[in-house]
Amino acid sequence: MNLPDGFTHNAPAALPLEVVTRAGYADWHSAQPAPVQLWADAQGFDGSAGTALVLPAADGDIAGAVLGVEDPLDPAAYGHAPFALPARDWSLSTSLDPAQRAALELGWGLGSYRFTRYKAPLRAPAQLLVTAADSETFGLLAACTRVRDMVNTPTEDMGPDHLEAITREIGARHGAQVEAIAGDALLERNFPAIHAVGRASHRAPRLIALHWGDESHPQLVLVGKGVCFDSGGLDIKPADGMRNMKKDMGGAAHAIALAELVMARGLPVRLSLLVAAVENSIGPDAFRPGEVIATRAGISVEIDNTDAEGRVVLCDALAHAGELSPDLIVDFATLTGAARIALGPDLPALFANDDAVAQAWLDAGNTHRDPLWRMPLWRPYLRYLTSNIADIANSGSKMAGAVNAALYLERFVPAGTSWAHLDVYAWNDAARPGRPAGGEALGLRSAYAMLKARYPG
Repeated sequence: MNLPDGFTHNAPAALPLEVVTRAGYADWHSAQPAPVQLWADAQGFDGSAGTALVLPAADGDIAGAVLGVEDPLDPAAYGHAPFALPARDWSLSTSLDPAQRAALELGWGLGSYRFTRYKAPLRAPAQLLVTAADSETFGLLAACTRVRDMVNTPTEDMGPDHLEAITREIGARHGAQVEAIAGDALLERNFPAIHAVGRASHRAPRLIALHWGDESHPQLVLVGKGVCFDSGGLDIKPADGMRNMKKDMGGAAHAIALAELVMARGLPVRLSLLVAAVENSIGPDAFRPGEVIATRAGISVEIDNTDAEGRVVLCDALAHAGELSPDLIVDFATLTGAARIALGPDLPALFANDDAVAQAWLDAGNTHRDPLWRMPLWRPYLRYLTSNIADIANSGSKMAGAVNAALYLERFVPAGTSWAHLDVYAWNDAARPGRPAGGEALGLRSAYAMLKARYPG
């Protein structure tokens, strides 16, 4: 297989790389030759998390290096390595168990990532020697970098048509069927809410549908919010709030990447991927506050705020997902600022109507160091979505904003259907080791682990 940045198959002159925790540092230190002990002491190295120490050779070259990590099972623990170390070839010389080795390789790949479509990187990452690349680890890495690349790409190159093209390319590679219902065809096929949100854009709104797998297997539906740019509509966002709204298709990026991973790993499911792809633009035909719009489910929606558009496009997609008689629906959406206020940028907010599904996803998050936090579907708060002239309003009180959005979505999931919704930020506001500023995959690896356990091969 072609290796991503940061890895090599052939490195005869690879330098030895050791991994140590602060708790194990004293043992490592005592086992070193006296010159290495003196060098480490002089550098103040103690195995602390996120540190690296290059070891000198007698001839002035590099003899090797040692990484300080906190949790050897956390991929993020290794994210600093590719740019903390010189851009040389490195070979792991510390004995790690398979799970720790997988974490190292995944973290190394995530730490090597740079978005280079428009700007060349300043330097290459250090290269880690892999003699037998683990296909699942590199599949997870590819899924995470797929999300990063899609979210980082500006809207002129990542509009609804581009989401369709990406889905078609992935589908063709895995033998899936892909259909896109675009423009006025959305009205003809009864997706009026998607049409209403996207009709003001010069690029047609669309529902992108991918279907794959054996029809005898359980039906899994992945749904993604694909708002490729969110101006806020006529309830226009201020400049600061609009600046990064190219990322408002981050939910679609997660759903597409997860679908690609499910197909690549051959999970025994009948997979459907539904992406509601629009731009929330301002124009003569933009949907307006106070309008009542139709939905696929036959539920009328009063538009209280045109900046709460994500839930409006998702409601048609979720209604269609329910028509497929699924075993499980999972949706991803960059849905509310309220979730970020509650949990910050690193913890996606999980809502689910099935306790077993929620717990399985939470457990997978803890195991794979890809955490999320469950929030309540507190149904008394449906009162905040009351409309005097329609069945439901798309927004309302600023109280419990993330909960209200999830309750709105739940209204469009058929009773008795297992459903989980992830309100995800999909973004790093500032660069950290292994987490460059920009697009980020959050809850994706744990979602795959949850699905893999639910649908064992």
